[in-house]
Amino acid sequence: MKILTLTHEYPPIGGGGGQAAMDIARGLVSLGHEVKVITAHYGELSTRTVDGGVDVYRLHSLRKEAFRAGLPAMGAYVLASTLMGVKIARDWRPDVIHAHFAVPAGAAAYALSLFSGIPYILTIQLGDVPGASPEKTGRWFRWIKPLTPPIWKKASCIAAVSAWVRQMALENYPVPIEVIPNGIPAEWVHTDPPLAHQPPGILFAGRFVEQKNLPVLLDTLEAVRDLSWTATLAGDGQLHAWVEQQLFERGLNERVRLTGWITPGAVVDLCRGSDIYFMPSLTEGLPLTGVMGLSAGLALVLSNAGGNVDLVEHGKNGYLFPPDDVMSFSAALRGLISNPEQLLSCKKRSLEISERFRVEKIICLYEKLLHKAAASPKHS
Repeated sequence: MKILTLTHEYPPIGGGGGQAAMDIARGLVSLGHEVKVITAHYGELSTRTVDGGVDVYRLHSLRKEAFRAGLPAMGAYVLASTLMGVKIARDWRPDVIHAHFAVPAGAAAYALSLFSGIPYILTIQLGDVPGASPEKTGRWFRWIKPLTPPIWKKASCIAAVSAWVRQMALENYPVPIEVIPNGIPAEWVHTDPPLAHQPPGILFAGRFVEQKNLPVLLDTLEAVRDLSWTATLAGDGQLHAWVEQQLFERGLNERVRLTGWITPGAVVDLCRGSDIYFMPSLTEGLPLTGVMGLSAGLALVLSNAGGNVDLVEHGKNGYLFPPDDVMSFSAALRGLISNPEQLLSCKKRSLEISERFRVEKIICLYEKLLHKAAASPKHS
């Protein structure tokens, strides 16, 4: 098949959704398919590259930050990717379009499908679903939600990254949706037996934004300051300066390292040197960093928000609590830090659970979905 992938986030920009798009594109190439990706340009990145066998076009679309795209940048991406997609559709004639995120890529896929008759599928993550991440996209959907139903109705197939994202989507759009989780490449899976480091290492990786509930994260670390541990907070965002100041004021700056924005490969390296992945998010689709933590054999201490529940067997490989429950989060960390045997048991179970998220399995599911869409009647 010839597959045209649309996504406004593609490494090294964006978060877990962009990484998932890249993993799927490369995996489809490895299965013998041709894949072209239209994504956003940022900074000094090349506007055209071949990466992992994938032909990548990066279009200028007002993107100003690596870790997020504002509504103007998303709107500019829709316009730029639609125009480039028209040219590619004429010259290359793809069999199917794969849009990662219903907004903005889904809007471009919808427009291209109307123009060319090429069917498309959607992968929905979280922020592209009304009400799923109100602190992140609530204001946007007040304006754009009335424009979105045709995007969902015209899609040949739709995949959600978790059962919770599917449920949220169905409350807004009564269309068939199946669940295909984000996966982890084989080279990122930790194959050595897990170890419990001394002192234990705590890791958070993600955007420094309201959604990630960083005040609760810091409150929890402060509540266990009497124990021996180290922590690394990897990522960037508008709350970075606030986090840095809070660490200084709380006297935690000597124990907590900030890395800034790093590549997914660097996050994997951090996972392998850590013991506990801690993320008390307000909302989550299916966090790829959480899947990374599983595959590195980390105990997971997560909020019970959204797709996080798909990653944790409570009490076996980690713990789930409400996002605002500092007392329970700190008790869980205290237990894991103080009991190396319990920590090691959780780490071993995480490795076992990670087998469900091997990207090879995920790519095969997408290959079937794309074949199904390509065989569907052309849009008029």
